[in-house]
Amino acid sequence: MEELPQLLLAPDLARGDEFEDGVLAFALVDGHVAGKGTAGVYHTSGGRGSTRIDTPLRHYYALNVHKIPVGVLGASGYAGRELSAFIAQHPQLSLAFATANAQRGDTLELPGGAVTFIATDDAPLASAELVFSSLPHGASAEWVARARAAGARVVDLSTDLRIGNGADETVPYGLTEWTRESVRAARVVANPGCYPTSALLALLPLLERNLIAPGATVSVTSASGVTGAGLSPRLDLLFGEITENYRAYGVGNTHRHLNEMRAAVQLLNQDVDLLFTPHLLPIARGILSTITVPLRAPLADPLEPWRTRYAGEPFVEIVDALPELRQVQRRNVVRIAVRRVEQLRTPTLQIFSAIDNLVKGAAGQALQNANLMLGLDETVGLPR
Repeated sequence: MEELPQLLLAPDLARGDEFEDGVLAFALVDGHVAGKGTAGVYHTSGGRGSTRIDTPLRHYYALNVHKIPVGVLGASGYAGRELSAFIAQHPQLSLAFATANAQRGDTLELPGGAVTFIATDDAPLASAELVFSSLPHGASAEWVARARAAGARVVDLSTDLRIGNGADETVPYGLTEWTRESVRAARVVANPGCYPTSALLALLPLLERNLIAPGATVSVTSASGVTGAGLSPRLDLLFGEITENYRAYGVGNTHRHLNEMRAAVQLLNQDVDLLFTPHLLPIARGILSTITVPLRAPLADPLEPWRTRYAGEPFVEIVDALPELRQVQRRNVVRIAVRRVEQLRTPTLQIFSAIDNLVKGAAGQALQNANLMLGLDETVGLPR
């Protein structure tokens, strides 16, 4: 591949999706390479005279030149593993390091390649353009500050910097569909929790348009797979305790994610109470939320606020049929349906929202935010 240096004439960070029909919009190679098999180039038919490189050579360029180094702190947990796998398969990112104190030195096989963990203290923070922190709540903020001091941008997946948790209010809350432009310009982003992502994306069109009855109590009932509880061993998460079972927890409006949901409602200046009841499902991944909302007035078309608000959003699916978890698992999407509630004196809607708690509820949304922070296409490297 002696001709490969000529590919460096391409702009930095060129993406595969910037090549329309495989034809380069700029001069990369010249005609003397033509006729050299799969590593060569050829002219397109139709007399246009444009130069085209074949798939193997394009992929060599896309996969090996000008990748952006990123790191993952706390990579051995469920969200950290998911992130590492996404990065390993991302066409424009490379994994500079992945830390896990208890598993340091261990190698984990992931989609896209093997990852060998190092101790967090040994992380070469300055080698990364962006760092994802999947460290435990309470431990992450310190490492966010260290990464920033080393010059890296940061996406924090813990609660430490999220709204409603006493954190710095200048750090954007990374619910991408709500705060996209703030995320794009940020050096640090607080990635939302999984339950708040499911609930707030469902509620946002009503909250922004002041359609909820003043003083109303919005009931959010969510059911999650067990990966939402993290990887640490617990007696109540043993197989024998989970399988063939279904139970509520964090009852009485005490769950820690309620703080950021309330804070989002307050930022939108809405006089609304939230009643949040999570449940544990005997499955690995996914969250299904059922949200009951009293309205100021009936809506002629119950789905209109969502169709209008999320028109053109690549990771929001507004559907007529009720969403199911199998439709969103391993995808960076939220799937939303709405129903009018009958036989109540107050006009009321039920909203049904489904996400994968590890993807749109954690690693996928973190990568979505990172793409924006790094000036990349928001959708690149994310499963849809």
